[in-house]
Amino acid sequence: MRYNEKELRALSRQPAELAAELGMRGPKKGSVAKRRLVKLVVNFLFYFRTDEAEPVGALLLERCRVVQEEPNAFSISFVEDPERKYHFECCSREQREQWTEALRQASYEYMRRSLVFYRNEIQKMTGKDPLEQFGISEETRFQLSSLSKDGRSVCVSPRLVDLD
Repeated sequence: MRYNEKELRALSRQPAELAAELGMRGPKKGSVAKRRLVKLVVNFLFYFRTDEAEPVGALLLERCRVVQEEPNAFSISFVEDPERKYHFECCSREQREQWTEALRQASYEYMRRSLVFYRNEIQKMTGKDPLEQFGISEETRFQLSSLSKDGRSVCVSPRLVDLD
């Protein structure tokens, strides 16, 4: 997937679904937790130095796994490289739960599966395809058949984006 740095910077300035100052430790061995402003915008997790307006980097939240670690911590790893984990430390258990839930729901695939599920439920109840009025009912991205057996699609790869 290609990223346009200018567009990513503009996206990082958009209103966030969730934002907080968290402890963040990268995947490198021996890295230490640093305070970062972490901001969830659509399906990107941007992280900033606390005293800077431009992001240090971003994680594309596709094909990733969010795991609750310690009582106040969670990690993000990616299917292609599960050993490469980003660790985040929250102030409370409640904050950790809020972040893990928001991150799990942020991916395109989660939203797509939800759309397909609700589309099928509406179609069962009404006998009509709710997407038909928009002329997109036959598009493959809205079909159940394009999902794998575990309900996941294999379209998008995660990429770490360094904006330095």
